[in-house]
Amino acid sequence: MSSYNPVGVIGAGSFGTAIANALAHNVEVLLFSRKQETVEEINRTRFHLGVALSHRITATNDLAELARQCTLIFPIVPSTSFRRMMQALAPYLRPHHIVIHGTKGFDLKDMEEDDLNTPGVIVTRNQVRTMSEVVREESNVVRVGSLSGPNLAAEIMAGQPAATLVGSRFREVIQAGQAALNSRHFRVFGSYDILGAELAGALKNIIALGSGVLGGLGLGRNIQGLLIARGLAEMVYFGKSLGASSQAFIGVAGIGDLVATATSINSRNYTFGTRLAKGETAQQIRETMPELAEGVRTLRIARQLARQYKLHVPITTTLHAVVFEDLAIEKALEYLMTYPYAVDVDFF
Repeated sequence: MSSYNPVGVIGAGSFGTAIANALAHNVEVLLFSRKQETVEEINRTRFHLGVALSHRITATNDLAELARQCTLIFPIVPSTSFRRMMQALAPYLRPHHIVIHGTKGFDLKDMEEDDLNTPGVIVTRNQVRTMSEVVREESNVVRVGSLSGPNLAAEIMAGQPAATLVGSRFREVIQAGQAALNSRHFRVFGSYDILGAELAGALKNIIALGSGVLGGLGLGRNIQGLLIARGLAEMVYFGKSLGASSQAFIGVAGIGDLVATATSINSRNYTFGTRLAKGETAQQIRETMPELAEGVRTLRIARQLARQYKLHVPITTTLHAVVFEDLAIEKALEYLMTYPYAVDVDFF
């Protein structure tokens, strides 16, 4: 049983709701939503997004009250709004708080996503932040962690068995996450490589998007397996260039999350790729998806980083050309199938 009770969750999207229900096996939960109507609906009906919510969950739109009651807080909001959320939360946070985020994407420091379209723009590690770095920049919280793993929200909310990883430099953060979330159906691993966990969680969305393209074309498991294997290699190349170890990508937050996200219709990134392959434009899909497919934003940032660090990442480069430069999918597939890879595994 967790000694942190209640626990706060910021973000009532599908994953935030799933984590709130998972936490409610062990603790009382305050679930934050900006929308007053969502708060009222949850508290009145005990349903949200078509899922029954535990009686231990109370919705609120008061960040100050959530921070006052909850020492352990899980922010789970899209990367595009994560920094703004932290700026709103920061005045109520103190050094005793523990923040474990569940956002799998990147923040751009002093840049907007549209700035990536500017000719000659250079993006380096100095402009790219992980969410734990945003937490530390915007608040006085020291004990920070990252939630990363094969965590498809629909399966968690359906009560299916799953596992996740809490990455943190602090043992007490890992232990707090494990105590709050461990249950009969949900297993929590720990790692001190928080950077590796965050990079793996963000980068696998790119490969999931590509896998969705293959699914939309009606192609089979052979080429999907090839994409996942080569995609994992690209994730490692990115990770090492940004300061993470190779090992971080071989565990639950890496290959585990990659396989789940790159093979499931419950994955927003896989769904984005499927719709792209069936003829919709990236803009049409982004405007009609109920929640952000993080892989699209991550793809733009990763492409710029690959240029800066001169990384050989053909899947990332080719997917960027398909999504943002109107490269025909058939030509992209032909290019990748004939790409002259030197060896199979070269990152250990």
